[in-house]
Amino acid sequence: MDMKGKKKPATPLILIIWAVALSLVVFYTGYVYYVDSPVSTEPQQESITVEISKGDSFTAVMNALEEVGLIKHRRSFYLLAILRGAPKHIRAGEYELDTSMTPREILDKFLKGEIKGYRIPIPEGFTVRQIASRLSHWRLVDEEAFTERAYNKDFLASLYIPGDSIEGYLFPDTYILTRSMGEEEIMRFMVRRFRQKVTSAMMQRAGELGFTFEEILILASIIEKEGGLNENKPLIAAVFHNRLKKGMRLQSDPTVIYGIEKFNGNLTKKHLKKTTLYNTYRIEGLPPGPICNPGIDSIMAALYPAPVNYLFFVSKNDGSHHFSADLANHNKAVIKYQIKRRR
Repeated sequence: MDMKGKKKPATPLILIIWAVALSLVVFYTGYVYYVDSPVSTEPQQESITVEISKGDSFTAVMNALEEVGLIKHRRSFYLLAILRGAPKHIRAGEYELDTSMTPREILDKFLKGEIKGYRIPIPEGFTVRQIASRLSHWRLVDEEAFTERAYNKDFLASLYIPGDSIEGYLFPDTYILTRSMGEEEIMRFMVRRFRQKVTSAMMQRAGELGFTFEEILILASIIEKEGGLNENKPLIAAVFHNRLKKGMRLQSDPTVIYGIEKFNGNLTKKHLKKTTLYNTYRIEGLPPGPICNPGIDSIMAALYPAPVNYLFFVSKNDGSHHFSADLANHNKAVIKYQIKRRR
């Protein structure tokens, strides 16, 4: 019989199974090697910041990673992401990555939400506008939006803050903040820190002095802005407490400055004579709200003023102050520490 008419013998099933198994082993070995191998083996590794915006699809995430050279094999990376459920669980924000990382480590960063944080110190005595400017410098907030929220009544009500501003409630501290937080979340974070620091005992002490805690906070903000050494703060507090008891005006320059729009750094007699809500040379008692965000030392000074009869103080220009119980001695101190110095 002609050999051409014969059928070729069928490939044994065992050979097909072996071929498939071998292919799977080769694929798995290559896949494992890929997911646990650094993106780059160059000795000089490069740090790269990748920003994921809210609403970005996983395709957009991969595009961003591919663009900066953190994905070498797109399909393998996508398979890894699918197996780990990553496409639906990536939090928006900035991620600090580098080329020594493996695809598995990169995905771990995303899945854990290890967003890049910025260490931002907020000093005692900073105003809302100064805080907004500092945060804006680091691109953590929009300066205008931050300032607007600080005076938004509905937002203030959600934080249980009386008055017309968040001023005084943004506690001075060093914060780790991310660009994904936004204005409101950062403000809430700082107000929470304030609530943690202000105890019920402090609020009770305010009542014992005949003040609401909000009034103590206003007083503390003035003490903070008067500056100087921490050990002098209870003495400054005593001056203001004594003046309030006697019905005297506080006559504090920092309150006048707070009420001046676009203050140029030069306080004049004209400023002191102008009536504003914050000019304590013209108004009786406390201004309507805090003039900065005071630290805990100033708050404690307002709650526990020194037991002295001082009514006046003047800066010695070295961080300390001279205190007087009467106007005659105060005038002598002004001549000694201010007028003679200027001359």
